Amino acid sequence: MDRTADIQRLREDIRQWADELGFDELGIARPALAEDEAHLLRWLRDGRHGTMRWMGRHGVKRARPERLVPGTVRIISVRMDYRPPDLEADDAILADGRRAFIARYALGRDYHKLMRKRLQRLAHRIEAAVGKFGYRVFVDSGPVLEKALGRNAGLGWIGKNTLLLNRHAGSYFFLGELFTDLPLPEDEPVEDLCGSCRACIDICPTGAITGPRQLDARRCISYLTIEHEGNIPEDLRPAIGNRVFGCDDCQAVCPWNRYAQPTDEADFHPRHGLESASLVTLFRWDEATFLKRTEGSAIRRLGHERWLRNLAVALGNGPADPEVLEALRERLEHPSEMVREHVDWALNRLSRPSAAATARPSSG
Repeated sequence: MDRTADIQRLREDIRQWADELGFDELGIARPALAEDEAHLLRWLRDGRHGTMRWMGRHGVKRARPERLVPGTVRIISVRMDYRPPDLEADDAILADGRRAFIARYALGRDYHKLMRKRLQRLAHRIEAAVGKFGYRVFVDSGPVLEKALGRNAGLGWIGKNTLLLNRHAGSYFFLGELFTDLPLPEDEPVEDLCGSCRACIDICPTGAITGPRQLDARRCISYLTIEHEGNIPEDLRPAIGNRVFGCDDCQAVCPWNRYAQPTDEADFHPRHGLESASLVTLFRWDEATFLKRTEGSAIRRLGHERWLRNLAVALGNGPADPEVLEALRERLEHPSEMVREHVDWALNRLSRPSAAATARPSSG
């Protein structure tokens, strides 16, 4: 594999194999992330990662792939579109205080296992062509700066909302990586096309995007409803609206998502009616039902306790229907102190005449 023609041919073969495996795009880059490392260290120093202590646990390995996997000289980055076709508009669900909004990526099966298996199959195809080589697969499964690597590999640019944007596919896609010791030809980064647009900054319900490419996770609804393990700060609860798992506002408003491609991957299509489910129905799931309905889903790692926490906040932000009040009262004696606290907050909020009349999920 030391001849230029052979290595060029291998790169094109890898692209073809990736396409056959269902990946929507593939790019290749060197593991060079010095500027991203500096940005990461400032972000950690400022405490913007909140309670995600694991973000700093691996030191600079996150920005130095060759330390994480010795021998790495190239990163193969892939992406897969995930937004299901024919979904009701996000705004319609966010405006309905009786329904739950779940981030579009979590409506179907968890993507980690699916993408990991396919990247492993891609590695096996490469191995069959070149013999044994060094590699390791990552799908949000290790200390990897996947968006920066995807940017370097030409899959898009990092937008002002800190997500990777692609001019032909928007941002509704998953990323995965294959670290390798093969000196493959690199792809060129693409132009940053955000321009003067600040729609994502202006739409954020909690002001978590504090400036272009500046995210304070402590205020981010995705962090608060997914990563955060404790009580949700009271001052941020009203802005959460009916978002019970994640938030897509900064994606939905992005002009480049006019070009987002709907996925034909069946595993990413909605299950159990989660794309427009009733808040009360979800709140009344017992733990066994929660575990059954979220089997194979990214939602399951939340656990039943935090699921109820999030739903209590959403119910408190909606209309004071008799069914809502009854469902909340049923959880007043829940064994979890955290659940009880959020239920109390919701009932108190709905008991105020002005709040009950005006409470509506925020859509920014």
